[in-house]
Amino acid sequence: MEPTPSTALPDPADASRADRARVHAALGDPIRLAIVEALLDSDLAPDEVAASLRMPPNGLAHHLKVLDQAGLVQRQRSHADGRRRYLVLDRSRLDGLIGARSWTASSVLFVCTANAARSQMAAAIWQSVSPVPATSAGHMPADAVPDATVALLRRHGLPEPADGPRGYADITTPPQLVVSVCDLAREAGPPFEAPRLHWSIPDPLADGRQEAFDHAFDELQRRIHALAPRVTAA
Repeated sequence: MEPTPSTALPDPADASRADRARVHAALGDPIRLAIVEALLDSDLAPDEVAASLRMPPNGLAHHLKVLDQAGLVQRQRSHADGRRRYLVLDRSRLDGLIGARSWTASSVLFVCTANAARSQMAAAIWQSVSPVPATSAGHMPADAVPDATVALLRRHGLPEPADGPRGYADITTPPQLVVSVCDLAREAGPPFEAPRLHWSIPDPLADGRQEAFDHAFDELQRRIHALAPRVTAA
């Protein structure tokens, strides 16, 4: 019996469907699914993943190879220590297939090295989309927020920072969620007893070009828009 148009199956040989099948196959292992779910919110070093899973490096390497071949995970060099790599998830490959974690926090703290660009931008973006308060601080705070950061925030209709760069000691209310947006701050270890997420974002100040500031802003905005709906006020 020939199928009617309403019952005919989609063509399994379709290239886009075959591509999605590779993603499904990669996620069909509980270990790989756990890795991807962990990377939804935070970039992680391979040794951190191996330690969390209590898995030898050669065992983890197999799973990372499968995820890499499916286009799900990329390795990005640390901008603080070139010997170190971070696993970064390509969220566009998921298309809503993965259940993301939720968080409860009375405040969110974004940290970077100087609290002059990335963490300032992140706090401003966050406050434009979430009712949960956010602030920012730096591992080694600069003397002032540069004009390039202020101009970029204005261009996107966001308020310029009310305060200059601040250090960790200036944060008097303990945050309930900490997001490091630079590798140096993450590897130095923010001194806060709170859940931590990490986003490996290059320093636009070190690059100096407008394109670098735009890239940092776009990446922060993308990640914040994905995270903010899953953070509820404590």
